[in-house]
Amino acid sequence: MASSPDYLFGLRNNFYLGAYQAAINCSDVPDLSQECAIERDSLVYRSYIALGSYQLVINEIDSSAPTALQAVKLLAMYLSGPGNKEAAIASLQEWLSDAAIGNNPVLRLIAGIIYMHEQDYNEALKHTHSAGTMELRALNVQIYLKMHRSDHAERELKHMQQSDEDHTLTQLANAWINLAVGGSKIQEAYLIFQDFSDKYNTQTGIILNGKAVCCMHMGHFDEAESLLLEALNKDAKDAETLANLIVCSLHVGKSSSRFFSQLKLSHPEHILVKRSAAAEDSFDRAVRSVA
Repeated sequence: MASSPDYLFGLRNNFYLGAYQAAINCSDVPDLSQECAIERDSLVYRSYIALGSYQLVINEIDSSAPTALQAVKLLAMYLSGPGNKEAAIASLQEWLSDAAIGNNPVLRLIAGIIYMHEQDYNEALKHTHSAGTMELRALNVQIYLKMHRSDHAERELKHMQQSDEDHTLTQLANAWINLAVGGSKIQEAYLIFQDFSDKYNTQTGIILNGKAVCCMHMGHFDEAESLLLEALNKDAKDAETLANLIVCSLHVGKSSSRFFSQLKLSHPEHILVKRSAAAEDSFDRAVRSVA
């Protein structure tokens, strides 16, 4: 029996690679089943979230929407400002404990994303570890890498490879693990990102940052800098691009203060901003104790 065509392949792929506007632009797919229509809508709304259009998502998804879309709305609320975080997490916990909807894969995925933002990795894994979808497995890889458990990440990657070795998320997860392991694996990671830009003729922030981080690992800071400046042209507020530019600038002996100011303004909760503030506090305390 011939398998039915995958109408959402282009949309999904654009989303995974960070081509969010392209994902939104190719979302007008006719004659979808109800299940596929929900998947399409959740990917489109998540693309809007990735572009920072939180309020659009909050306004458009009403209380009668399916669980998957309600979960996406929660993510938009959580990211829309510090004042909304507690309410979003409280709603999330309530839904996860509801037997009727608690096992919805998109709800579990959003739970994993939110708890990963909170740096509560054990709580994130509680909802994502049983996987069931490629996205949940890819998120598990990210969580394990954040926990410095590349052994668990590699085990998760094996499951993904057994399921679909050529899947975009399998390839991305492979690149992330190669970057974490380092050494000779860095070149392999670079080739994966390069293959994406050749295959899909696209240079998204995700691909450019991936290649730039590989270059930095290999000591090619000038090449990394030009890739990151290209990424900055695409999105001047992207946290990863700004953070990588700060690191890269320090290595090439240039001032990183403008990038740091932008990161502080756009992403006050970013780990680099927090670490810098903590270091400044320690320094001030040391100065006071000497004085």
